[in-house]
Amino acid sequence: MADDVFLVVGLGNPGPVYAGNRHNVGFMVADPLAERVGGRFKAHKGRAEVLEGRLGGYPGHRVVLAKPLSYMNESGGPVTSLQKFFKVPTDRIVVIHDELDISFGTLRLKRGGGDNGHNGLRSISRSLGTPEYLRVRFGIGRPPGRQDPADFVLKDFSGAERKELPFLIDRAADAVESLLQGDLASAQNAYHAG
Repeated sequence: MADDVFLVVGLGNPGPVYAGNRHNVGFMVADPLAERVGGRFKAHKGRAEVLEGRLGGYPGHRVVLAKPLSYMNESGGPVTSLQKFFKVPTDRIVVIHDELDISFGTLRLKRGGGDNGHNGLRSISRSLGTPEYLRVRFGIGRPPGRQDPADFVLKDFSGAERKELPFLIDRAADAVESLLQGDLASAQNAYHAG
């Protein structure tokens, strides 16, 4: 096992039609992380775009940043494939995803737990055989009125939300780096204030 490497996975759906969707916030957070690593995502045989580098201060941790190229509900296949290829222990996998039950822009970090109806998490937990990986949960809030949550997550962020989004995405990228640098409890203390 490569004990010094982290696999950091941003969840989303591939293709331009989904790019601005709430469900794609994991992809959105992966982009500034790639800039911080100083590289570009490239196609990998594990059905994902991947970037290897260092992240989390100097000299930083070895990381494999990934965006699965499967649809959200099939994310487990690419994540497990990358875990095996890069020999990453499950406790060093970080998944960045949207979370309906947290207000917009709020971050929550945790290890393990249920999938709370999130098809990407369900697929990953089933494929890995355990839910005991790290999660960076980016709040998108509940849909207004009686809108179906499945429709809500596949809609773009509102105009008002888009004004705040760059700052919030950057803060989520900071939270990922904090998680890599220290321990879960320290990162929670720093980012659960909001």
